[in-house]
Amino acid sequence: MQTFIKEYLGHIIPVTFYLKSGGEVSQIGNASVPEFTVTLNKNLEQKELLTSTSLALGEAYMRGDLEVDRDLYEVLDLFMGEMGKFTTDKSALRKLITTSKSKKNQKKEVTSHYDIGNDFYRLWLDETMSYSCGYFKEDSYTLYQAQVGKVHHILDKLHLEEGMTLLDIGCGWGFLLKEAAKKYGVKGTGITLSQEQYKKFSDDIEKEGLQDLLSVKLMDYRDLEKSGLQFDRVVSVGMLEHVGRGNYELFLKNVYEVLKPGGLFLLHYISALEEHEGDAWIKKYIFPGGTIPSLREIINILPDYKFYTLDVESLRRHYNRTLLCWRENFLNHRDEVVKMQGEEFARMWELYLAACAATFHNGIIDIHQILISKGVNNELPMTRVV
Repeated sequence: MQTFIKEYLGHIIPVTFYLKSGGEVSQIGNASVPEFTVTLNKNLEQKELLTSTSLALGEAYMRGDLEVDRDLYEVLDLFMGEMGKFTTDKSALRKLITTSKSKKNQKKEVTSHYDIGNDFYRLWLDETMSYSCGYFKEDSYTLYQAQVGKVHHILDKLHLEEGMTLLDIGCGWGFLLKEAAKKYGVKGTGITLSQEQYKKFSDDIEKEGLQDLLSVKLMDYRDLEKSGLQFDRVVSVGMLEHVGRGNYELFLKNVYEVLKPGGLFLLHYISALEEHEGDAWIKKYIFPGGTIPSLREIINILPDYKFYTLDVESLRRHYNRTLLCWRENFLNHRDEVVKMQGEEFARMWELYLAACAATFHNGIIDIHQILISKGVNNELPMTRVV
């Protein structure tokens, strides 16, 4: 077994473990009881590890060249806090890390993820088809209760009233807008780039008799400022991550143009402590072009548009639990996924869910809700209502 591989893995994994390769077993670390065993069915290449640790390990796991004898999430949770030790050759990965922010390319990137198929997402999301962080107000909550709770947590913050207009940027399959229409009687518009989401949401609007209150459009956020549309409230859940660094000002400018004076905007997005380009494996296989904004860089832009920050809330631990629920559902339907997409895809998707759960648990990434007003709003309650 290569000395380099043993030393490198020992450097990035802070616990003691066994490493098996070609009939040889080595203990890495000094603890008396190793935490798990890593089996290399094919040797890792030094060049690949030094180009991108996450790509090398992720692709090896996808192919079955790397296996662990303990629950995948538990293993990842033990060392994802050490991602700062991972190697990334930004020059070699420039085309992967830095992609075009054009409308055409970003639509291609978004649809590559969300248009895998509604049948696939139904297997492991809950009945609401909510693909974002749940809100576990009570420890006993199921995933479904947490997703319904998240939506109403957001709607409560927006202080909706009957007859108000509400825009959802990146509306997904439309559950938030459907709840807003049913509970508050608001008139809602959703925009998405996903054909699959558009089709299901359109069908649901008709089936549930909400045509007078709701509409959905295949629309890029950049087209909002010239749309002539105006809204009392705007919400965006889990969409900013697809906008890309360099376009945050443009995104907020478009929100500004369609939000009425004194109106409220709730921005819900995955955030980071500091600014970075993102993980190479995630960019290649899960979210092409995706970038996680830091909290401070978004907060810093808001005053440029006379956006007042009213409230900021972290839901980091809620997303860890949400992802573990998704992973449990996914594993319960794994055989069906293999039939749909193949074994390598199934291993890839489980790694995605487990790795994201571990990164949230280790604080590598966070999730924040920012409540914002366009200009001064003196009509809201003086204290939090949620």
